Amino acid sequence: MKALILSAGLGTRLKPFTDNHPKALAPVNGKTLLEHNIRNLQRFGIYDIVVNVHHFADQIVHTLKANEGFGSRFEISDETDVVLETGGGLKKAIPFFLEEKNILILNVDILSNIDLAKMLSHHEDSQAMATLAVQKRNSSRYLLFREEQERRRLCGWRNVQTEEEKLPCPTMSPSYEEYAFSGIQIVQQAFLHKISQHGKFSLIDVYLSLCCTESIMAWDHTGDLLLDVGKPESLEQAAVLFKN
Repeated sequence: MKALILSAGLGTRLKPFTDNHPKALAPVNGKTLLEHNIRNLQRFGIYDIVVNVHHFADQIVHTLKANEGFGSRFEISDETDVVLETGGGLKKAIPFFLEEKNILILNVDILSNIDLAKMLSHHEDSQAMATLAVQKRNSSRYLLFREEQERRRLCGWRNVQTEEEKLPCPTMSPSYEEYAFSGIQIVQQAFLHKISQHGKFSLIDVYLSLCCTESIMAWDHTGDLLLDVGKPESLEQAAVLFKN
């Protein structure tokens, strides 16, 4: 299985570091976020990666080449001209994944001890079009899932701060549970060809556009360590939580 590490973002929350560097190269215990994620993927036998780049793209490319991919085979999806967000980034990278049954997608600024082998097994057993890693934790935005044959299927999205809500499937049961998205997902090859959006867009919007007809399912890994390393103070927290 190949993985796409989403590394093209501007990382504005990580200023001043990102005034001169991409967030993917932010250091945690002497290793960049990018290296942490690559080495974690290797723990699960994933040695083929695609990295999308935009902000200070040359620094990421140089780091990967100078370190020989930290032991992994890597390819670059170049978004230098315009950053495409998570959905647009995946769509641009589709040519790299045409031979893959499943594709793992993760944000470079997420560190977690999630068991990716168990997540993949769950994904394949459920035959889901996409499986989203989620947790029961506090968040400003939630994905909404309803129970379906002892599994949880995506049915909406909610922003608790603005009270905005998206419920694209009115015929689905109004009863649902809220989960915070972990920025980690596995999608089938077939999912790639169902992306109808163009340009710059979010993967969440793709999932919401498909959830009424396709099985977009949850993988609940509540209790695992997970940290969004999006702010300078979270780099210090990551250094404590992810010493190993």
